[in-house]
Amino acid sequence: MPNKLARREFVKGSAVAAAAFLAQSKPARSSSGTEPAEASADTSYRTSWYPFTGHPHADSCWSLSVGPDGRIYAAACSEHMPGGVVKVVRYNEQTDALDYLFTLDEMVDDPHDSGRATQCKIHYSFVPSMSDGVLYMATHLSGPPIDQPAYSPWRSWHDEKRCFRGSALLAFDTKTDRVLWWDTLIPKEGCRCLLHDEERHLLYALSYPRDHFIIFDTRTRTRRDLGRIGSVNAQALFLDRRRRVWTTDDYGHLVRYDPEIDRLDRSPFVLPHDPEFQTGWHSVFYDVVAAPDGECVYAVTWIAAPRLMRIWPNEGDWPRVEDLGPVTQKRNPSIPKDTFVDHCGGLVFGGDRQLYYVASRWRDPVYNPMPADRPAREGVVWRLDPATLERTEVAVLKHPTDLAQYVSRGAVDRNGDLFFGNVGTKPVGIFKLHMPADRRIKNAHLPIRIWG
Repeated sequence: MPNKLARREFVKGSAVAAAAFLAQSKPARSSSGTEPAEASADTSYRTSWYPFTGHPHADSCWSLSVGPDGRIYAAACSEHMPGGVVKVVRYNEQTDALDYLFTLDEMVDDPHDSGRATQCKIHYSFVPSMSDGVLYMATHLSGPPIDQPAYSPWRSWHDEKRCFRGSALLAFDTKTDRVLWWDTLIPKEGCRCLLHDEERHLLYALSYPRDHFIIFDTRTRTRRDLGRIGSVNAQALFLDRRRRVWTTDDYGHLVRYDPEIDRLDRSPFVLPHDPEFQTGWHSVFYDVVAAPDGECVYAVTWIAAPRLMRIWPNEGDWPRVEDLGPVTQKRNPSIPKDTFVDHCGGLVFGGDRQLYYVASRWRDPVYNPMPADRPAREGVVWRLDPATLERTEVAVLKHPTDLAQYVSRGAVDRNGDLFFGNVGTKPVGIFKLHMPADRRIKNAHLPIRIWG
């Protein structure tokens, strides 16, 4: 039976891959055996920091993506300040600075001081259209009205004066720098993540707070709601070669939408998780990136002790899944750890066809006694070789005034350099990782990422 075969492949792939991964990922130790050896880092990578000085109220960068033009776009979000709004930012290669393209509330006629919850952020919802140079983007909720300290979508659901108007979808022409049109993608709800199937002219989204699966036709500008997946939103959707859409439910099962039969299906298998203290609950996707050949994807989960996996969606009835093991440090599972601290994101393939991602590292008296002159938490950029599963620390992201362990998304631009979005305390912004000359190629962003 196909399901039994898939289970055998999952177990075999998990055991072999995890053993290889863990063998390569043990941190190097100094002669004392108590501190990580600095020599393990690759010193040929250099980083730069670009704060959102043009939007001083920005408190997070949830979305960062390469556009159809090969340039880097980011969302300067303001989700905690009453009346806060998001500004769309683009990295300027000529000036080595950030350009502020527009304030979103002005583009969609939803003023920040309307008394409603605001258009405060774009959350994993930049997606390109290569045929016409359009970058689609959709907004998310959480920003309180200008005269309230906080916003609850449940409390205000039936309040016409306070309720979030809905996720705004924009079509931005990257060739002319104009907003071509906008529409309401999901009334009263935010868009958690977005995917573009350019061949079918469809956008797929997950709504928040109801966690519904949404399909939007960009030709007719009509919306279909296929219903609820669960309560814990996945943070990513991805597309396979057969144009099927994949995400996860609350309990760590793959969820698949097949447009040929117009149906959502749920895998019987639970995705990899730490067997010592997890059941698979909350093992939803945080970030997913496709391998350059499109045959598999690499995904990381959004839970304490995030886990990396390699998924082969084009194989079998249900995909073969390889458990590549934990991406952050060992810790005592009996002591709770904030997922803002224990985090991994920013998955991106460089022009060298190696996988890069940012995983947090923090001071722990037993498992990671970092020196006192080091930050208590830091974001470490890792490079993983898909052929051997060997991983190498290549850089540490350094915020000039605060900690930088939480990265939302990563992207590679047309010149082959990597960029990462930062979430933390103000000032927030984006990091640039200057790739070594022998690892940088032109048009490294192709094939382009089509989900946020």
